Amino acid sequence: MAGSFVVGCAPAKPGAPLAMTVVDESLLAKVARSLSLPPSDAPTGSSHSILAAAASSYGAKPDEEEITLPTGFDINAAVLFEAVVEAAFLVANADGDFDENERKAFQSVVLEACKDQIDERQLEALVSDLTELLKEDGLERRIAMVGRTVKKEVHQREILRIAALLAHVSGGVNDIERGVLTRLAQGFQIGDDAVQEAIREAERALFS
Repeated sequence: MAGSFVVGCAPAKPGAPLAMTVVDESLLAKVARSLSLPPSDAPTGSSHSILAAAASSYGAKPDEEEITLPTGFDINAAVLFEAVVEAAFLVANADGDFDENERKAFQSVVLEACKDQIDERQLEALVSDLTELLKEDGLERRIAMVGRTVKKEVHQREILRIAALLAHVSGGVNDIERGVLTRLAQGFQIGDDAVQEAIREAERALFS
């Protein structure tokens, strides 16, 4: 990832001009690296986050016209990858503004974290699909869908951590984004302590 990204931040007051934040390349690199690694409480021997681990299966996802499933494709892992990306995408869209610069930064960091196990075309198509689904269904229905898709608590907590990390692409977890994280946790039926820990772990990874 070369250069800095300029991403939009929510205005301080209704009607105020949109503030723009330059996200330093080194911070984006830290986010990408942290996204690829497991959480601090992962079992001994874990070397990848669920995002990075599921990426290889998603990268092997067949095109719609293919009938035979390719070697290495695990449909459950591919669905999990989509849910992880969607949860982070919903947090990134919390303030209703996800402009082209922010989208590019988001996609760049995810691609870097997945270490070329998916290609840019696949991620671009996924984010485009998520954009349309959010427009059609609304935020609450998409949060509910993620909640129904991801059943294991270890995966749910990891999704919150990944979403909190990706929120730093646009300057950190603000109150609106935290609200979406809280609603995701409610959809998972886990406590708000999971949100607090996800935010703390993201901050430790990036700033300690």
